[in-house]
Amino acid sequence: MQESTQLTALVTGLSFALAFVFGAVAHRVSFCTMGSITDIVNFGDWRRMRMWLLAIVVAIAGTAALQAAGQIDTAKTIYTGASVPWLSHLIGGFCFGFGMTLASGCGSKTLIRAGAGNLKSVIVMVFLAAAAYMTLKGAFAPLRVNLLDTLRLDVAAQSSDLPALAVSAGLASAVRLWLPLVVAAAIALFVFANRDFRTTPELVIGGLVIGAVIVGGWYVSGHLGHLAEDPQTLEEKFVATNSGRMESYSFVAPTAYLLELLMLWTDQSRIVTFGIAGVLGMLVGSAAMALLTRTFRWEGFASIEDIGNHVVGAILMGFGGVTALGCTIGQGLTGISTLAIGSILTFASIVFGCVMAVKYQMWRIERADTVEETRPTGGAVAEPRHT
Repeated sequence: MQESTQLTALVTGLSFALAFVFGAVAHRVSFCTMGSITDIVNFGDWRRMRMWLLAIVVAIAGTAALQAAGQIDTAKTIYTGASVPWLSHLIGGFCFGFGMTLASGCGSKTLIRAGAGNLKSVIVMVFLAAAAYMTLKGAFAPLRVNLLDTLRLDVAAQSSDLPALAVSAGLASAVRLWLPLVVAAAIALFVFANRDFRTTPELVIGGLVIGAVIVGGWYVSGHLGHLAEDPQTLEEKFVATNSGRMESYSFVAPTAYLLELLMLWTDQSRIVTFGIAGVLGMLVGSAAMALLTRTFRWEGFASIEDIGNHVVGAILMGFGGVTALGCTIGQGLTGISTLAIGSILTFASIVFGCVMAVKYQMWRIERADTVEETRPTGGAVAEPRHT
């Protein structure tokens, strides 16, 4: 029992430490998925997107290396099941992408901003957690379980990641290593083809470090926290994970589990898990960097409309992140690192949802400007004369 407690402390402690680095670095380099997409749509600027893609490169290559070395098994994650709930990935991803734009940032950016004093992000975090919990176990769960999750694509392989599908199609087992490396190399060529990105060290370092954190999460949860045989149940176990499987970083469902832990604090069955420790690490890491760089600022809502947009966005993120099995980090980095089909679908849907939300916001602004221009100006209107 004592050894199990020590292992749990090791896993959660390392999860906190890695997430602390994530939060600090992401705050310093303005790592933001929504921001990177809006930079492209509004300004044609791909630099932050290239940083995100570089993080994906490192995550894919590092995960493949751990898999090839026998340190982890990506088939034991929530992303690579043989039955792919494709509609959940598409709808959930779209809702998350649209919602994160309304809420001024994805789950990870919300934590980073909250740690830096943004009170709007604190409110978003609360509503996101509530909506995510409702989607996991509450009022939104029947819609997810009984409708969206029922439409599935069953693959021929035991795992729905691209390397496993390639092996099942008849390619040599070595494809499990070289296919991820080829994909990573192709993305890396695109990333470093841009001189502006290559010559901006903080963006390059940001992408490298954040991608390495994802790989570190796999190693901590999937290797250090892996028990081939739990002494109590005699079954395989991944210590301190909410899913019961190997995990790396994701910030929607873990935020809901943090809320659950705080609400049921005296329930001895509730413990700090890998995911919860990651959420706390992000908050503390961002706060530390904000204080160190003197960028910590209290910030609130500008208007009632601003409150409404952020609340609606938070609810969409909570629902979408759980339905799609992850957020821009949980699917866009962690899931993509396994090259799972569902993660690729979610990634594309998040981007599409974000782009549609940006177009919607631009339409709203243009419409407001048009209405303002058509309003009458000048002196007072003459009152009718009565005789």
